[in-house]
Amino acid sequence: MPKGYWIGRVDVTEPDGYKAYVAANAEPFRKYGAKFVVRGGTFEAVEGKPRSRNVVLEFKDYATALACYRSPEYKKAMALREGAAVADIIVIEGYDGPQPTD
Repeated sequence: MPKGYWIGRVDVTEPDGYKAYVAANAEPFRKYGAKFVVRGGTFEAVEGKPRSRNVVLEFKDYATALACYRSPEYKKAMALREGAAVADIIVIEGYDGPQPTD
């Protein structure tokens, strides 16, 4: 079964408010078994319009990734992010099919 992922692109507009969001999102991430694959880090935007912060979270499957996003615990965290950041977040199913060969 393919894993599930959140891909987030964020511009923080109010750092203190964003810190409160980060503290609050720890609870649902722990509850739903999220694992950070990307959390900030150096990047180069080679196409498209970048945001200042990029995050990729991995979950055991797509259904769990969606359940975390829709959970009451994450809704509370999201409310703290309002006014502190502008975010684009997608929840996407991973791919575990054939890969290109050399």
